[in-house]
Amino acid sequence: MRDMNEVLEELQEKIGYRFKDKNLLRQALTHSSFANEQKINKLKNYERLEFLGDAVLELVSSEFLFNENPDMPEGQLTKLRASMVCEPALAYCAKDIDIGSYILLGKGEEATGGRKRDSITSDVMEAIIGAIFLDGGLENAKKHIYRFILSDLEHKILFLDSKTILQEEIQKKKDAKLRYELVGESGPEHDKQFHVEAYLNDALIGAGVGRTKKAAEQQAAYEALLKMQVNKKK
Repeated sequence: MRDMNEVLEELQEKIGYRFKDKNLLRQALTHSSFANEQKINKLKNYERLEFLGDAVLELVSSEFLFNENPDMPEGQLTKLRASMVCEPALAYCAKDIDIGSYILLGKGEEATGGRKRDSITSDVMEAIIGAIFLDGGLENAKKHIYRFILSDLEHKILFLDSKTILQEEIQKKKDAKLRYELVGESGPEHDKQFHVEAYLNDALIGAGVGRTKKAAEQQAAYEALLKMQVNKKK
């Protein structure tokens, strides 16, 4: 196991924020399975920080959308905010800073692929926001959210809503039919990867791999959309 001080140092460098109280960052990275294994010096897990971070994220993202979309009605703002801060969206952002590699997991959770699980990485993203808020106040938490969650939104929304957006694009074409085909599975039972291909009629337009069939379909749809964007520019 890596030295915890090195882990914390590396992550602080990556996110561009230095904690006055590094124990807050350590807590934000500690899954309950790891905390429960520590019989002596039992550690706090990230769940309370996640609760706080979720509230801070909702406030900051609400203010951002309110200011960025002055003519958008409340219903649309709510829907857009929900898509930006949902579990898949936060897990996608977590991949940018490789959050999974820093989490403290118990042996059982580690063995069953918890380091790559969206539900865990998204929770840790919120816990880090909560930790920064407690350590450095709202402005520092806001800077972190703007940098890692509210940046490049157009690209992120394209990825998160890829299946819906692709379906809408296909519906514009006459006699066009979209289908997804599961073409293979790989990996052990606890860490299975599904391989899916997307077809427009009989033409292969995208391929994806994911930990669920739905995630693989989303990846395939995203690849298809990127190809369509390239073709439109030609």
